[in-house]
Amino acid sequence: MNGLTGKTALVTGGSRGIGRAIAERLAREGALVGLTYRGDETAARETVATVEAAGGKAFAFRAPLGEPGDARALWEAFDRHADGVDIIVNNAGIAGPGLIDEVSEEDYDRVFAVNAKAPFFIVQQGLRRLRDGGRIVNISSGVTKVAFPQMVAYAAAKGALEVLSLTLAQTLGARGITVNAVSPGTIETDIHPWMADPELKAGAAKYSVFGRVGQPADVADVVAFLASDDARWVTGQNIDASGGSGLGL
Repeated sequence: MNGLTGKTALVTGGSRGIGRAIAERLAREGALVGLTYRGDETAARETVATVEAAGGKAFAFRAPLGEPGDARALWEAFDRHADGVDIIVNNAGIAGPGLIDEVSEEDYDRVFAVNAKAPFFIVQQGLRRLRDGGRIVNISSGVTKVAFPQMVAYAAAKGALEVLSLTLAQTLGARGITVNAVSPGTIETDIHPWMADPELKAGAAKYSVFGRVGQPADVADVVAFLASDDARWVTGQNIDASGGSGLGL
């Protein structure tokens, strides 16, 4: 598979979980993938090694998000490895559990800084690097589709990201750039250690019509489609990648 040969992709938070699966999938399609990490350099190096072992091309660089000047620093680091970009995947994010009366101002600001503000300025400052006909994919969450009081700040931040996706699709259409969001459901990654409990995992599986929890590849395959030329006529959409979670509610 080489549908993305000659393309360059940026995947934020690409060293672990869903981001890693996306980076590996885009690389299998032939893209040169730049993936960011915050602190786990070992995981980032392992992801690059896996890509290269499969015949792909990737590079990793540290780019903490949620800090002043984060987008500028990210692109300065990216520019040392690549000349321009065709695909931007805003995947990096942090959880923000808590009912509204439990969320501190500091917690709220942190969740929005990483999940909403960082993607906004990554795109803003990436536009002069993003080639015409490019792709932007923003990873949202299924919690924006239902009332989920236990993660109110997180859900609100992801909702902002979805509106940004819709607005950018209109703004960038004249350049042939598509902008879409992808909303995963419960995905089995290392950020959900509770899934080691068989009962809890089985309970989560019941939300999907397929009777299982999602895997990172389930989301990565959707992103790969949106990044490809096959999705040239799809923009301004929020693709549900939750295995039909909540259809029976």
